Amino acid sequence: MGGGLRAGLWLVAQFPAPLGRHTGRVNDSIPVTRTTDYGFAKLMPDVDRERAWLLTVDGAPQSYVDLDEPTHLEFEYALRLGHVLDTVGEAGRALEVVHLGGGALTLPRYLAASRPGTRQDVVEADRALLELVVEHLPLPEGAGIALHAADARRWLEGAPAGSADVLVADVFGGSRVPAHLTSVEYAREAARVLRGDGVYLANLADAAPFAFLRSQLANFAEVFEELALIAEPGVLRGRRFGNAVLVAAHRPLDTAALARRTAADAFPARVQYGAGLREFIGGARPVRDEDAVASPEPPDGAFGIG
Repeated sequence: MGGGLRAGLWLVAQFPAPLGRHTGRVNDSIPVTRTTDYGFAKLMPDVDRERAWLLTVDGAPQSYVDLDEPTHLEFEYALRLGHVLDTVGEAGRALEVVHLGGGALTLPRYLAASRPGTRQDVVEADRALLELVVEHLPLPEGAGIALHAADARRWLEGAPAGSADVLVADVFGGSRVPAHLTSVEYAREAARVLRGDGVYLANLADAAPFAFLRSQLANFAEVFEELALIAEPGVLRGRRFGNAVLVAAHRPLDTAALARRTAADAFPARVQYGAGLREFIGGARPVRDEDAVASPEPPDGAFGIG
């Protein structure tokens, strides 16, 4: 799902210095549990990969990290976010990236490995969760990743205009996107922080009739010129609840490259854009702050683990 921010809880606690400099040893076999600021976190080792770990919060899978192979993306939605990140600018070019929602820092590690020199800010409301992650899953030395314990929207509102090439939103309070990150005003803040050729991408979740997902697309259509949506066909056809990746930019997106990459995945996804996406949005209207609501509660078992 994605780590970080409880709906209705606006924690703003800035670390005196960036985290991520710990060098503690990784426990190779014993699960680690801890009550964090907003839930109960568990790190579980993967028996099939020597230094790979699954993070859950309140039983919901949040992140998967392989310390020996940081470019390995286990979760389907993370892989799709990775595909988008791979198509931003020239391959391998260093970027400036903001991540809203931290989890186990899967995508920041991915970018540090795939685009050396990238500078990244990770905003995560759960300070204790960040401390757990950097203690047991330490970041590589010189990774260029600064961690901030702060509410995602408040941090974004204080960020300089035109300061990021990419903004990645993967913020869930439990298993729902908090309401104050679902409005058109939030979309405008995201656009303000991005450079003119910047790209916004978000991990969202919904099911038919897609009232929430359509409202999010309507929000970003109000602010950005180009939109795309990536999801499994079964989700788009309304057969089940699932993740969808929203992509927004002011410049044309390389939808052909995204379509090729997502079609080749073990669980293929479809890229919706242009007229097809406008038809999907239908009559949905942007949602203002005063009317914003959290994303829908997933049905039991939608994001469970075996």
